[in-house]
Amino acid sequence: MVEQQHTTGVEPLRSIGDHGIIGDLETAALVARDATIDYLCWPSLDSPTIFADLLDPGSGGAFTLQPQLDSPEHLQLYVPDTNLLLTRWMADGGSAEVVDLLPLPDARAHPDGAARCIIRRLCVTRGTIRFRASCMPRFDYAREVPAVETLDDGVRFVGRDLSLKMFASVPLEADEGAAVADFILKDGESAWFVLGEDSLSCPLDAAIEADVAATTSAWRHWAGKSLYRGRWREEMTRSALALKLLTSAQHGSIAAAATFGLPEATGAERNWDYRATWIRDASFTVYAFLRLGFIDEAEHFNRWAAARVMAANPDSPIRIMYAIDGSEAADEKELLHLSGYAGSRPVRIGNAAHAQTQLDIFGELLDSVYLSNKYGTAISHKGWQHVRGIIGYVIDHWQEADAGIWEIRGEPRHFLHSRLMCWVALDRAIRLAMQRSLPAPIVEWSRSRDAIAEDIWAHFRHPDHGHFVQERGGTELDAALLMMPLVRFVSSTDPVWLKTLDAIGADLRDDGLVYRYRNADGLQGGEGAFTTCTFWYAECLARAGRMNEAQLMLGKGMAYSNGLGLFSEEVDRRGQPLGNFPQALTHLAFISAAYFIDRKLDPTYRPHWAP
Repeated sequence: MVEQQHTTGVEPLRSIGDHGIIGDLETAALVARDATIDYLCWPSLDSPTIFADLLDPGSGGAFTLQPQLDSPEHLQLYVPDTNLLLTRWMADGGSAEVVDLLPLPDARAHPDGAARCIIRRLCVTRGTIRFRASCMPRFDYAREVPAVETLDDGVRFVGRDLSLKMFASVPLEADEGAAVADFILKDGESAWFVLGEDSLSCPLDAAIEADVAATTSAWRHWAGKSLYRGRWREEMTRSALALKLLTSAQHGSIAAAATFGLPEATGAERNWDYRATWIRDASFTVYAFLRLGFIDEAEHFNRWAAARVMAANPDSPIRIMYAIDGSEAADEKELLHLSGYAGSRPVRIGNAAHAQTQLDIFGELLDSVYLSNKYGTAISHKGWQHVRGIIGYVIDHWQEADAGIWEIRGEPRHFLHSRLMCWVALDRAIRLAMQRSLPAPIVEWSRSRDAIAEDIWAHFRHPDHGHFVQERGGTELDAALLMMPLVRFVSSTDPVWLKTLDAIGADLRDDGLVYRYRNADGLQGGEGAFTTCTFWYAECLARAGRMNEAQLMLGKGMAYSNGLGLFSEEVDRRGQPLGNFPQALTHLAFISAAYFIDRKLDPTYRPHWAP
């Protein structure tokens, strides 16, 4: 049985949920509630870390700001409709706040406008406070302590393959592997720190303010494009902004999460690297972007995916996942020198799942292509030829076993979800061909699509209870079955489906928690409840007309976000975040569920499109 296990591990210095995320559409940093930056890969999201204290406290590298205040309260919030993070210290003796951001590419006003950097703007809002700042980067996943060189107006961190510069409005001193500053600010006074590329030069105060203002404006302009006007606007906007941070401005690819190595159960081995583009997760993200009106992001990803398809081997038309730049995903390696979050080892980079067979990815990809064509730009002739190639592959291979959506590390199985998504691939290709009058062997495709449907109805049912099951001939349930009505394979009120929904509720649900499955998966240790599944379940309830249950389940799922509205991959039985963070799949599942429930609650609400 795969159930959550509360292994003790080591008490984390800063928990997963006590973080916000900032980024510049090339990389992203996590900022803890005490204003410590304890996770940052540089220069790209899938590059080695320069700060990784989250995965090895005291040794992984961090950028700290410490006010001398007695027992301050720590508060975090985002500047509204942006990805600028505000962290506050509040105490009887004074209060202060820091705004953290990575300036967006078109919003850099410092002298070397092309140089990328992270800005920390500190301000005292009450009293007189002494601060100590310490920037202690550790390059190459904390395997290298950089040399620190003093500059006329800052410091340089020098490693074998990477150099960074740091400047500040207060005096910096070089320490062993760090740059430090001790200073005092009075009420209304401010200071700033900038850490960035080696081409960076010391900016003026006015340039810092211009960067902050321009990046604020750019984020608000982007968020303002959302067409969503429902009752959960603030939460939807935050989820959209989180998804945007996981999107590469250069490539159009979408990462599954910003992090690696954060465990699905503390002290256990389920610690994976999610800094890659899964075709499945990214295709679902396209769906969420389209629902909110962000068509440019959807089309950029589809161009990226089309390039992967065109470059693929005809015998395997697309891979499960890719690196952010579209190259082959990295092989899995263990970083044995890192102690791991809460003692959860081994810490892994790369992901061995990239070599698996997962037949469901074709359905998710073709669904995103279909929707993008319906609400965006029409598919090209060359693109359609590649779609036909994918469909040919699906027709030839849909009856095979695979590793499934959950990437089971064991013998391949005949999973219903994989079979379902092969049906989706054919169904969406047929719809697209008919709507766009594209040349295609519709009769042949329809015959194969119907054969898959007949196979599912005949061979993926519980022998005694009649509801759908995880795999052919089995009896176990799987939360991935919740996708069946969401992709319109089965009516959301079909008696067999309602039996399945009730069975999932009875077997996989624990109040507001929903687990992926209960049976063995070839890995040691347990895991938490999968936050995505809570929202899938809520949407299925709504589609079945059980609105009171759906609203309550949606509310419970929303409560699993941290105070900033960010979702982790999983939660434990106490509702505490587990796994990589923030996770795209959960944010997009929330968007889908909330969007549909909005439509059901308010018959007068007319979204710009209604799939």
